[in-house]
Amino acid sequence: MSTAIIWFRRDLRLADHPALTAAIQAHDHVLPLYIHAPEEEGEWAPGEASQWWLHHSLEALDTSLGRHRGRLQIVEGPSIDALRAAIRETGATAVYFSRLYEPYLIKRDKAVRQALEEDGVEVISSNAALWCEPWEIATKQDDPYRVFTPFWRNLRTRIDENAPLDAPGSMSLASLSHARPLDELKLLPTRDWARGFGEWTPGEQGAHDMLELFADDGVGHYVEGRDIPARHGTSRLSPHLHFGEISPLQVAAGLRAHAARTKNKPDIEPYLRQLGWREFGHHLLYHFPKTPRENFNPKFDAFRWAKRDRHALRRWKQGKTGIPIVDAGMRELWATGWMHNRVRMLVASLLTKNLRQHWVLGEKWFWNTLVDADLANNAMGWQWVSGSGADASPYFRIFNPVTQSEKFDPDGAYIRRWVPELADAKGRLVHAPWEDEAYLDRSGYPRPLVDLKASRDDALTAYQSLKGARAEAAPVSEE
Repeated sequence: MSTAIIWFRRDLRLADHPALTAAIQAHDHVLPLYIHAPEEEGEWAPGEASQWWLHHSLEALDTSLGRHRGRLQIVEGPSIDALRAAIRETGATAVYFSRLYEPYLIKRDKAVRQALEEDGVEVISSNAALWCEPWEIATKQDDPYRVFTPFWRNLRTRIDENAPLDAPGSMSLASLSHARPLDELKLLPTRDWARGFGEWTPGEQGAHDMLELFADDGVGHYVEGRDIPARHGTSRLSPHLHFGEISPLQVAAGLRAHAARTKNKPDIEPYLRQLGWREFGHHLLYHFPKTPRENFNPKFDAFRWAKRDRHALRRWKQGKTGIPIVDAGMRELWATGWMHNRVRMLVASLLTKNLRQHWVLGEKWFWNTLVDADLANNAMGWQWVSGSGADASPYFRIFNPVTQSEKFDPDGAYIRRWVPELADAKGRLVHAPWEDEAYLDRSGYPRPLVDLKASRDDALTAYQSLKGARAEAAPVSEE
């Protein structure tokens, strides 16, 4: 009677789980194991919002395993020590896991594999997170892609090749004598800001419920609805995808099946392309592992960022910049652990261009406060807006937050929800309340942190200094 360990990480589901399926097919018993070892992730250990999600996702996975008369076995790291202890107790002859793509975790997993194989234990890894492994897709010159559109054209030819795997019909689950209760990991934050996270339902079932909601209502209007922050026009699947509660294969298959059943046959291609951006982020991180900290475009090493402004950073984080659409986004983030993608671009543009604060400062704040904080996509997004990234928005493209909110939140519904000081603002004042000094005084809303036109001009002047400048990277502190 053989036993295998299925090492759960960010693949917290039972369906379309290649490693789990392979382990069940090859062994009599399976030990479902989660190892808590945040120190192995260094500065990119999960932030507080991600820890909240992780707690509830592990809880949901444990419930799912309970239907198979077993429990998720939770232990604390280091990973190799925890795995060896589990192997000794259960007599497991193999360890199965789903691959991760962060550079420090790749290094950790290689070391674990080598150590276990030297112990005589078989190690089998699978892809459970992406349509295509980062090393499987390349240019005609066999180089990694640096521009999204040709990357997507290549990837798009591959994503219909496989169907998602069904959840196991039955499993014989092993257990450990030294497993710990989930609460002992102390993942839940003590601050009251997490109260607003109640609109989320972490876990595999929650992911499929969100997909069904999007398929029923959002995907058919995705092109026109994805930029309207007051509407749920996006899928909101990003945290579920990050924690592996649902796979891209399942998302695509679910949308295709729904489209086939409906009369209007919604076009799902624009949304699949957005999932391609997620894939592109992982492609970049794998091939250019320094991008979470260093400019992808080395020209920006010479950019003259402004001196770190603690006061400005604090007001930006608190949603008190005096720019309504920006403040609405930052308050939504604090309250819910999520921010609409259009607004993410606006708050990032204000920080990196109008305030000329280094993009790493924003990246670290998002890392701690987003429930969907994903190293590949967080780094790609911040570098894209700042102008330093792959296929980036040019630096001289500086979003005007007033124009943007007038276009995408024309009646101010989004702003009024998150900035109640402006709930009674008339017309354009909800977008630019400083245009009426008397109203601004009555509202109690702060004056703008920065003059949008003057700061735009300053940013463009700083950008001009890049021409002919010598690149010299400088360390950035988030403190």
